Amino acid sequence: MTRWKPDAAGRLGEAALELFAERGFEQTTVEDIATRAGLTKRTFFRHFADKREVLFAPGLAFHRAFLDGLAAAPASASALEAAIAAVQAAAAVVEEQRGHAHARRRQAVIAASPELQERELVKLAGVVGAVAAGLVERRVDEATAALVAETAVGVFKVAFERWVGEEDPRPLPEVVDEAFAALRAVATGR
Repeated sequence: MTRWKPDAAGRLGEAALELFAERGFEQTTVEDIATRAGLTKRTFFRHFADKREVLFAPGLAFHRAFLDGLAAAPASASALEAAIAAVQAAAAVVEEQRGHAHARRRQAVIAASPELQERELVKLAGVVGAVAAGLVERRVDEATAALVAETAVGVFKVAFERWVGEEDPRPLPEVVDEAFAALRAVATGR
């Protein structure tokens, strides 16, 4: 009889990421993931709806970080300043929860699979919608809120891709600041 070990979801996530990197997403089954984690398929399905969700379930904390950062922005902040606060909060959560090595491995798996790339875009679109709705709650008109949310999440995406590509990574919030500075330079013509 095997001894019970805690954090089944975390073990399943790590096993899935290892297998996706070794074999590819399409060639890895739920059974493979459960076996690698020392668990059963039934346990897998208690935690995840399907094998894609192993990579995307932590996205709930990512999504929540954007909203928490937006809510924490001062009432006097402009729409862009509030969105920057949201992006910075999300960047801090990504770095703190998983770190650079995990993010880099996960991104490589996603980049190798059109199905996962599509799912990643759906996740980001959900974040854009939530940030836009949060800006509207802050009395920003809908068109401006949509533009600012798309821009902010786009800046996050560019900064994140740069960060996972770094061999000797700087803190993700620093890379985000750099990306926003580049956007300001483009917007002001400097």
